[in-house]
Amino acid sequence: MAYRFLDSVAIADVAFEATGEDLAELFVAAGDATINTMIDSVDGILAKTSRKIQLSNGELDLLLFDFLQELIYYKDADGLLLRVPRVEIEEQGGEFKLIATGFGEEIDPTRHEQRADVKAVTLHQFKLEQTSEGWRCFVILDI
Repeated sequence: MAYRFLDSVAIADVAFEATGEDLAELFVAAGDATINTMIDSVDGILAKTSRKIQLSNGELDLLLFDFLQELIYYKDADGLLLRVPRVEIEEQGGEFKLIATGFGEEIDPTRHEQRADVKAVTLHQFKLEQTSEGWRCFVILDI
């Protein structure tokens, strides 16, 4: 599981590529990359609270889009930084379903050095694909 920021892709936005051996690992990496865009270190987030995340979508790539948007929603609505260490994804009746729990805490400016205020995930060049090594996604975040 890994991700890297792609500085040359977008000037007013932040682009990243995330990978994983399976879909769950990719979703976790993409979630960390989204949160890491907001603050300097995701490792500084304490698990003081949790939020259950349940999503469904007929398209697997849009399920990833919805998942990342959910992390941004919690930051905007509740001031929470959430890390999701484990994701369950299954297909049922033509729908992909995600169940996960995010753990985190309220943004604390004294401990969480802020990098950028992520407003949204964009669909511009958004991609999720299976590769010979597992899964890879390309995401641009609007900041």
